[in-house]
Amino acid sequence: MPDLSLEFSVRRRGIQLVAGVDEAGRGPLAGPVVAAAVILPPGLTGSELWLQYLDDSKKLSHTRREHAADIVHKHALAVGVGLVGPEDIDRMGIGQAALAAMLRAVDQLPLKPGHLLLDFIYVRECAYTYDTIVKGDSRSYSIAAASNVAKVTRDRLMVEAEEIYPGYHFARHKGYPTKAHFERLNELGPCPIHRRSFAPVAQACMQFSGDG
Repeated sequence: MPDLSLEFSVRRRGIQLVAGVDEAGRGPLAGPVVAAAVILPPGLTGSELWLQYLDDSKKLSHTRREHAADIVHKHALAVGVGLVGPEDIDRMGIGQAALAAMLRAVDQLPLKPGHLLLDFIYVRECAYTYDTIVKGDSRSYSIAAASNVAKVTRDRLMVEAEEIYPGYHFARHKGYPTKAHFERLNELGPCPIHRRSFAPVAQACMQFSGDG
């Protein structure tokens, strides 16, 4: 379970506003990569009951993730969300796109953080001081909070995509490479939100180009 140890360590250096940052959507074949940045109130002790609902979003059910995201929006001092779309993912590569989404989320915070706790990612340059934490969403409440906001936000976007691009069942698989997604991709071909730099989508593009 996460705790506030990392946040306390930063605050002992005199930095009060610490933002946890995480992303969702590196692995899907379609849709954006979405990141969230969350600043929790600096006066927390770690014993607050609502914190117990926060954990790595991958460990939680859909219902618990939704509840966790609602709790974050209710109790956090500040929340920011950033995303990078499929075309930019194809241009930048998914690693740099994920980092760009994370930094955009930080830029969307209504308060400027003094330090970032990033779920582990390779960083070339950053305007803030930061730590990249391996399995940070399982270690830090701030990163766990960001993990759930990012995941829930992205899932909702993919549910909306179902209405725009019917037939792909985005509401079910959220763009991840499931058997059902492969079947629809190979039958219908890529749609505008598919990531054409990802091998299965590139193969489908070539197939439909050849058919034409």
